[in-house]
Amino acid sequence: MTIDIRARLAEVLPGIRQDLEDLVRIQSVSADPARAGEVERSAEATRDLFAAEGFETEIVRAYDGAPPAVIAKKAGPAGAPTVLLYAHHDVQPENDHADWDSPPWEPTERGDRLYGRGAADDKAGIAAHLGAVRIFGDELPVNLVMFIEGEEEVGSDTLVELLNTYKARLEADVIVIADSGNWDIGEPALTTSLRGLVRMDVEVRTLTHAVHSGMWGGLVPDSIMALSRLIASLNDDAGNVAVEGLFSGPAADVEYPEARLRAESGAAPGIEWIGEGSVVERLWTKPSISITGLDAPKVEGASNTLVPAARCRISMRIAPGDTTQNAVECLQRHLEKHVPWGATLDTTVVDTGEATRIDATGPAYDAARNAFAEAWDGTAPVDMGVGGSIPFIAEFLEAFPQASVLVTGVEDPDTRAHGANEGLHLAEFEKVVLAEAFLLRNLGA
Repeated sequence: MTIDIRARLAEVLPGIRQDLEDLVRIQSVSADPARAGEVERSAEATRDLFAAEGFETEIVRAYDGAPPAVIAKKAGPAGAPTVLLYAHHDVQPENDHADWDSPPWEPTERGDRLYGRGAADDKAGIAAHLGAVRIFGDELPVNLVMFIEGEEEVGSDTLVELLNTYKARLEADVIVIADSGNWDIGEPALTTSLRGLVRMDVEVRTLTHAVHSGMWGGLVPDSIMALSRLIASLNDDAGNVAVEGLFSGPAADVEYPEARLRAESGAAPGIEWIGEGSVVERLWTKPSISITGLDAPKVEGASNTLVPAARCRISMRIAPGDTTQNAVECLQRHLEKHVPWGATLDTTVVDTGEATRIDATGPAYDAARNAFAEAWDGTAPVDMGVGGSIPFIAEFLEAFPQASVLVTGVEDPDTRAHGANEGLHLAEFEKVVLAEAFLLRNLGA
């Protein structure tokens, strides 16, 4: 019997939408110890959804008290390939509710979007997998394994241990990771590169204790001035990263229109872009350095004293093809070379995540591109990069080197994942579910 995938999608979509909304109502914030019970409840709800579809399901964890992940398996035809579908059920903190136009834990439809924390990242990934499963019912074209993680938003610290412990159960020919997005509304994409991450805390000390700025200013350097000069050395006058030894590479030939770039970036009026090269090279395949935190006295109430020590957090994105080890060494050398006036330098690596570059060629990628083009009515997918980091993808590639890893997802440029008013574009979500069903059909064929 040949399944009419589009007709079946229309039948199952209302139930999928309801299940997604129920998941969004669970406050599974993995970064908040007070809501650990909600993360457990989210894992249980996810397990139950796939158990209801005939999957053998289990909640697993690396050790007692570790975050819960869900593994679910269902057999397809004998001899069919095995496909692992990944998503994560934990979400980011919602932060200040006043920044939201509707309650973050109450899914709300406005216009063409469904708003709520996790409505896109990444409970919609779970819902997309569930939708594809329901389209086929008990006539799966492939063997399916679900791996729904519960700690992605806090760095996937135990993922490697889970992959090693449950490797035999997670082994697959194709891995579909639903934690990325599409190029634009109406334009699907496969993510083929992601930058890596190095975060480093840097402290500069110029004094053993604070002293009067009138008595000693002009002779003794203050730490804020010293740190400012050190930070300024990280970029050249054009805004390019000035740390020597970092890798840069070419990017896909994709045009990023200026009006769209300004709208999506949130850049203030009149701001100039930094760096050189194409827009997508600067965003996807060249390193970047940002200062994401600064420890220094507040302006209000500041006294006339030279501050003895100041500290900042450097967030460095590294290009695909580079390694975090090389990046840390290059950054450390640069800081030591450029710290001014004999100030004491102290650095601490906070965390790292490797960059990823995927060779998106072969039968599985052909099947995916055909599926996307069919779902989007003839629009072929873009091979896009992502400037942010998803370090666990490199861990999947290392754990399962024989598998074809496809990175896609439900997000679009206005999803606002991690921010207030996170929203899922409902019409695009339908196409994502449709594309995944077509993909499974193609792989089974």
